[in-house]
Amino acid sequence: MWSEPAIVSFVAKHDPNLDLLFHALSDPSRRMMLDRLARGPTAVSELARPTGLRLPTVMRHLSVLEEAGLIVTQKDGRVRSCALVPEALAPIHDWLEEQRRIWEARLDRLDDYVTRLMKEREQ
Repeated sequence: MWSEPAIVSFVAKHDPNLDLLFHALSDPSRRMMLDRLARGPTAVSELARPTGLRLPTVMRHLSVLEEAGLIVTQKDGRVRSCALVPEALAPIHDWLEEQRRIWEARLDRLDDYVTRLMKEREQ
């Protein structure tokens, strides 16, 4: 069972923006759109073409990406274009790095423990 300080620490570190970001990245169509936008800004119609999705569905996906701050959109006449906001991925990167550090430390402690047990067994 989790101790109270661990729960408080977890809750204190919880960033609601991470929920939006992970939700936005959870869909393969949205990830495909982000992959395309990584090469540069493009029109919505260009983003929609390889997905096989209808335009209203693509617009809903783009709305999720925009709400998460991963893209910005702009309308020029009748053409709506999208561009990636790469720095919006920083909170995910930071969170994953923190998780990596935590798990590496845990695994190091486990390795030390197992090594100590094996040495004690040999004696």
